[in-house]
Amino acid sequence: MSHSFQSEKSLLRQWSPEDPQFWQQTGQKIARRNLWISVSALLLAFCVWMLFSAVAVNLNRVGFNFTVDQLFLLTALPSLSGALFRVPYSFIVPVLGGRLWTVISTAILVVPCLWLGFAVQDPSTPYSVFIIIALLCGLAGANFASSMGNISLFFPKNRQGSALGINGGLGNLGVSVMQLLAPLVIVVPFISGGVTLADGSSIWLANAAWVWVPFLIIASVAAWFGMNDIAGFRASLREQLPVLKSAHLWILGMLYLATFGSFIGFSAGFAMLAKTQYPQVDIIHLAFFGPLLGALARSAGGMMSDKFGGVRVTTINFMLMTLFSALLFLTLPGSRGASFFSFYVVFMGLFLTAGLGSGSTYQMIAVIFRQRTQQRMLALGHSAQEAQHVAITDTAAALGFISALGAIGGFFIPKAFGTSLAMTGSPIGAMKIFLIFYLICLVVTWLLYGRRKATNS
Repeated sequence: MSHSFQSEKSLLRQWSPEDPQFWQQTGQKIARRNLWISVSALLLAFCVWMLFSAVAVNLNRVGFNFTVDQLFLLTALPSLSGALFRVPYSFIVPVLGGRLWTVISTAILVVPCLWLGFAVQDPSTPYSVFIIIALLCGLAGANFASSMGNISLFFPKNRQGSALGINGGLGNLGVSVMQLLAPLVIVVPFISGGVTLADGSSIWLANAAWVWVPFLIIASVAAWFGMNDIAGFRASLREQLPVLKSAHLWILGMLYLATFGSFIGFSAGFAMLAKTQYPQVDIIHLAFFGPLLGALARSAGGMMSDKFGGVRVTTINFMLMTLFSALLFLTLPGSRGASFFSFYVVFMGLFLTAGLGSGSTYQMIAVIFRQRTQQRMLALGHSAQEAQHVAITDTAAALGFISALGAIGGFFIPKAFGTSLAMTGSPIGAMKIFLIFYLICLVVTWLLYGRRKATNS
């Protein structure tokens, strides 16, 4: 990267996290500082990424006239663009450096926040403008790929699950923070943009977007002054692309799509789905709890995987996801004993297992890629140091790219719900697809990784 952006103070010239003495004396403190700044920036990014899950349910209340399918699409589009942007974001840290990229990728999110705040104040704003803003919010979702790849460079192999679980889990917590805070801030009088509703109350919907701007600026400044780059881990795009040839990258990507894709997809679409099934319930004040459970479970999933093995935790988790998916059919209106309470409880189970599985599958990716790349490089005659260097760089690229595959679920799930409702008046068609997919992932996890002790460590 350009040395004009790199100060000597922020550049780590010696970095050996696998050396116990170095880790205890020096590395641990530096790694933790970078981790907590990264967590703060990523949490805010998730707040921005899922903005439309809170804004969409209020658009028609403030004077817009969009169909249910159009509103579902607005909640799904940030996940689509987030998935697409995660591909270049996956490879950018070794090119520019994690510190500079964290600053840039966090600061740029101010743009969709400001724009959305102005757009919601004018009921004549075209639907196409909201589509553009929703796609720009996807930039926030792409931050996950670069953030996770960057943090993986700082920690030794036996702490990958915990570090990535904390970064990803507390980052995912942004979804819940946004869904909890947005309903509170939109009732606070602001400079302008208040709308009086039919019941006589007023809301300031722009607040849901504008409240994040000062925090994004603070996080960008903190990243610039507090984060580090690691010397020796620069790699061009050409050097990183061979990782795409690995079959395991695509298989693990499918498993991550089932876990994280479900978490972010349910986060985006749950409020809208609940509103269509149980319109008598004010879901906006209850929607935050699912993403909260999932985010906390992700951190737990990473830590449990470090202790018991990512494959074992992931296998059991897919069993539970399959069970909760089947139970969900019994909670819809028209089913015997169906109620909002049963619908909500089962969906919380899905959020919990989707989050737990996100942490365990990510630990699998980190461990499997490091082990296999090191073994391959040693077999080709490279030194242990060279093999370790390539393994760490390849793993960072793989983590980022697989996160791009996972993010597609954030588009597919709310879009599937919207399409199923538009075609049949029920979400059952979409739910059948999810159930079958979880079963397939359970079988694949067990057959390919569950019977191999080498990948279970």
